[in-house]
Amino acid sequence: MADKKLFLNLLALITVIIWATTFISSKILLNIFTPLEVMFYRFIIAYFLLLIIHPKFHKIESLKEEAMFLLAGITGGSLYFLTENSAIKISQVSNVGLIVATAPIITAILAHFFTKSEKLNKNLFLGFLIAISGVFLVMFNGNFMLKLNPLGDILALGAAISWSVYSITTKKFGSKYNHLYLTRKIFFYALLTMIPFLFTSEFNFNANKLLTFKSLSNLLFLGVIASSICYVMWNFTVDKLGVVKTNNYIYLIPAITLILSVFVLKEKITLYSSLGAIFIFLGVYISEKGLNFNIFQSNRTIEN
Repeated sequence: MADKKLFLNLLALITVIIWATTFISSKILLNIFTPLEVMFYRFIIAYFLLLIIHPKFHKIESLKEEAMFLLAGITGGSLYFLTENSAIKISQVSNVGLIVATAPIITAILAHFFTKSEKLNKNLFLGFLIAISGVFLVMFNGNFMLKLNPLGDILALGAAISWSVYSITTKKFGSKYNHLYLTRKIFFYALLTMIPFLFTSEFNFNANKLLTFKSLSNLLFLGVIASSICYVMWNFTVDKLGVVKTNNYIYLIPAITLILSVFVLKEKITLYSSLGAIFIFLGVYISEKGLNFNIFQSNRTIEN
């Protein structure tokens, strides 16, 4: 049991580590493509890879279940990325990062009302306050000027809520379907809901831009690793470990990005960002274990 829990926690950690590295590929690709083009290409690569790996189809059982797949495709795919990327375009990246980092506590609140086994407790709120303080320190890095942009900040909050709804929705499926099939079908609906946007000025297929080593290598990383593999691992972990525990790892993304920026981009780490990283790790720990720092004590805050 302990080994299984450790394995699931490692899966969640590996997933957020990979997602934290995507800023490098995204930064490169956004100098070549629009956000919509990057999103579409990564999801179409991910979908067809999963189709090759798991080509099995299931009959539609009910319109209600199909609506849940559609909801997951929208909230975990098209809506999430469109709201986040749109927010980044019109608001400060630090604002967006801070607001999107509220996804774990939003998930916990939704789980309290829409799941039977995962309820709110004081450790989750305390962990959230500490972790979000850490995210603030990392994102603003001593420059404590929160420049509000109502539309951008609302879009960022929409992205956080969207991801939370996605997590709750996938949890509802449980282990009914193979997680490869589950993720593939979610990607299908994500792509389907992107189609109307492909007829706007934000999408322009250009083979010369697409068929270069720089474009293909980074799109393959986002499509194969960050989407196909990571979404399958995430959905599996949400099912087995719990939606709240799994989403707590999202707090770590700014801290991991900070560490990677030091080694990859040779950026200097500051006192504020160092304290922020410590706060984030402490917040995640308290959300999981509470204020008892005996690492050998089992977690009783949320029972799955």
